[in-house]
Amino acid sequence: MADTAAQAPAPAPAPVEKSEVDAVDDNLAAPAQQPLPAVPASPETAPAAKAEPNEKAEPAPEPNANGVAEPAGVASGPSWPELPPDHPLAKFVAELGAILDEVGHDEMYGVKLDKSGPFHTKLVLQKFLRANSNDLDKAKEQLRNSLKWRKEYNPLKAKDEVFSKEKFGGLGYVTVVEGVPDSGNAKDVITYNNYGAVKDFKVTFGDLDAFIRWRVGLMELGLEKLDLAAAAAPIPDFGQGKDPYQGIQVHDYHDVSFLRPDPLVKSSSKKAIETFQKYYPETLGRKFFVNVPVIMGWFYSAMKLVLAKETVRKFTMLSYGNTLAAELGPNVPAAYGGKAEGLDKIGETLKVE
Repeated sequence: MADTAAQAPAPAPAPVEKSEVDAVDDNLAAPAQQPLPAVPASPETAPAAKAEPNEKAEPAPEPNANGVAEPAGVASGPSWPELPPDHPLAKFVAELGAILDEVGHDEMYGVKLDKSGPFHTKLVLQKFLRANSNDLDKAKEQLRNSLKWRKEYNPLKAKDEVFSKEKFGGLGYVTVVEGVPDSGNAKDVITYNNYGAVKDFKVTFGDLDAFIRWRVGLMELGLEKLDLAAAAAPIPDFGQGKDPYQGIQVHDYHDVSFLRPDPLVKSSSKKAIETFQKYYPETLGRKFFVNVPVIMGWFYSAMKLVLAKETVRKFTMLSYGNTLAAELGPNVPAAYGGKAEGLDKIGETLKVE
């Protein structure tokens, strides 16, 4: 989920112990990427020639169906620049058939992977390369493991299952909003995790498998709204630029005590982090922790010192929930400083009893 650095990556930061504030379930830390080999210009990818005085200049690119403008120099419609055979993405496509045959499963993020390497398949493979610093062997291994997990766990089914209202009612919502500052997208998917809605830690987190199943279902609901299968433009700069096909996470800790960390929350958090780091690479664009006690500001400051710049850019800690609108625009609920109705009105959630 990180943009490619122009120079060699800095030494890996020292590991930092997860804090209770990190009761989250996505991959916060993404390694800096190795630059990919340059892609030679072709009629499809070469920059447009400068217009002569009597020629009409090409119009500015229009946003596609996902609200993402086509990168300059890329043909309109789903297409990918022609890659040399030694390019990591080209190699990944060449070896994809063997992985699919081995696993016996071809669905990832709602996209049916095809060994011939069409546009949407390349988009998914690019995410696995980005998550692994463009190390092809590591990307293949993570894809293989993720496909095996999806085959056995069937996360798409979790999205449509009915869960206990007592355990998970009001705990999570997915919204699609316009007007997120500096997003570049016409619309963005925001998933809210309201930990303050938990009335009894034992009820919500006591059954670890049930909690993970519910949280996976919520993630799949967010991916459904992201709709990678309808993407109509590559990730800019031949896959090395900012990825527009990622969601935003908001973790709300209103009325949650940080003084006595509950062991059930810790174990649930650890399991969720493992699951999302392993099987959902490059799905998180930004993460906001809101209504976090001011005293916990030290945690954010400490993280900034040891994590890569691109990783720090992805998360923001806010002590007051009503300041979230300054980050995500006016179309968030009024409780977060916006003008929209409450999450129970504008948000979508999983089915409950």
